[in-house]
Amino acid sequence: MQNSLSTTRPTVKRRLISMVYESLLGFAVLFLPFLIFEMIARASHTPLVEHMRQALAFLVLGAYFIHQWSRDGQTLAMKTWRLKVVLPGQAHVSPRAAAARYLLSWMWVLPALLACLVFDLHRWQALGAIGAGILLWSLTAFLDKDRQFLHDKLAGTRLVQLPPPEKKKKAAPAV
Repeated sequence: MQNSLSTTRPTVKRRLISMVYESLLGFAVLFLPFLIFEMIARASHTPLVEHMRQALAFLVLGAYFIHQWSRDGQTLAMKTWRLKVVLPGQAHVSPRAAAARYLLSWMWVLPALLACLVFDLHRWQALGAIGAGILLWSLTAFLDKDRQFLHDKLAGTRLVQLPPPEKKKKAAPAV
């Protein structure tokens, strides 16, 4: 089965739609840690607390993704869209490879966030920069013959398409 997984590649469109769903689930993953943090920080917006809030999001999301990818290669959104992260030649994605994939996946938005900082972009300009960064990074899939995004290529992982689940056969009625 490992062989069939490594040769079945999902479409770029399918992966991007899964990422939209993943971002919605990310808010759910962050809800409880942020609620606790906000109660402790008393909803302060000082620069230090803002940086702590960003660090919390980075760490919580990192723990979630690294755990899910190294456990069974899938997050909830990936299960829905029948996608799986694999490490070719390995039974499971190691925590180290999952961590590398997580860190490298920040390249979807990090260049745009740096541009926002350097050029003092806010609101719609910042959102436009982030959108452009995501669009440009998604185009990296077209630079690879297997249509893998650059962060997967660099981490040594691959995103594969799982086959549809087998339909359950109806049991014959008892006579």
